[in-house]
Amino acid sequence: MSITRRDILGFGAGAGLAGIAGAAILLGRDAGDAGGGEQIGMDDVLHDPDNPVLGNPDGALTIVEYFDYQCPYCKMGHPMLTRVAEQDGDIRLVMKDWPIFGAPSVLASQLVFGAASTGSYEPAHTALMATQAKLSEDQIRQVLADAGIDTEKSLDAYRGERDKWDGLLARNSAQAAALGLQGTPAFIIGTTIYPGALDETRLRRAIDQARRA
Repeated sequence: MSITRRDILGFGAGAGLAGIAGAAILLGRDAGDAGGGEQIGMDDVLHDPDNPVLGNPDGALTIVEYFDYQCPYCKMGHPMLTRVAEQDGDIRLVMKDWPIFGAPSVLASQLVFGAASTGSYEPAHTALMATQAKLSEDQIRQVLADAGIDTEKSLDAYRGERDKWDGLLARNSAQAAALGLQGTPAFIIGTTIYPGALDETRLRRAIDQARRA
């Protein structure tokens, strides 16, 4: 079942959503959609300026995926997701790192963000998403090295922009909690949340529905 923006707003100011103690967190068109509490607007989720973007950066439709580099279902569906976005040509694909599988996942996010700082986000991201199992920290470094990523340089680059990247990870986590997400993967297509994995049929149907909304 998908949860629309209207459903989320229906909780009302002050009701709140899972994960942030005492705050009313609403997915609104902007911060003025509902009064009271801390608010997360759609722009905060869909257009975080620090989040790298795949697909068409100027695409009319945004697909967000909350993912972890050790999540098997995220990795299984990633080639299909990027292929559909490429074939469509008008989709912004926003991959939101949500490292919930422990220290290796955090390191993977840090190294890929560092690669983003040096202009190599897509090859670093793609290399880790192409793996099939949970990863040790040594395996993460090796996979990236095999893809031509200098992991020491990436780690230094991440440290040089730690406030930016750690801030992004914190926002991603807060958004996931506010939206009541239970794990990865979870998608937002247009303004509708789709928890869990999507096959190609459901993905294309969701894209069509978002464009008709």
